[in-house]
Amino acid sequence: MVQHESPPLDLAFSALADPTRRGILERLSQADASVTALAERFAMSLTGMKKHLSLLEEARLVQTRKVGRTRTCRLAAPTFDAQLAWMSALHQTWAARFTALDAVLDDLPPPQERTRA
Repeated sequence: MVQHESPPLDLAFSALADPTRRGILERLSQADASVTALAERFAMSLTGMKKHLSLLEEARLVQTRKVGRTRTCRLAAPTFDAQLAWMSALHQTWAARFTALDAVLDDLPPPQERTRA
């Protein structure tokens, strides 16, 4: 199999592999949140939450900004475009393959006619 290097996609899909990080993204899709609020929501320490957020930031899925003593997190929506484009291309490939398979299967005689031949 041919391997394609795509560090941004690799980082994003690696970050998305963890259910807690997916949960963080789902929560941030509703509204921005502080690190403290996210840690409380997921019943984890601030250190643990910061590690998750660090990976999400590295994958460019989340952005954080510090105002005073509060660090606020939000989705970095434009970065999802690359993942969506990649998945869309795969979807189109498989849809075309299934359409071709449907055409082949439609051209086959019914099962009872194949057994008589």
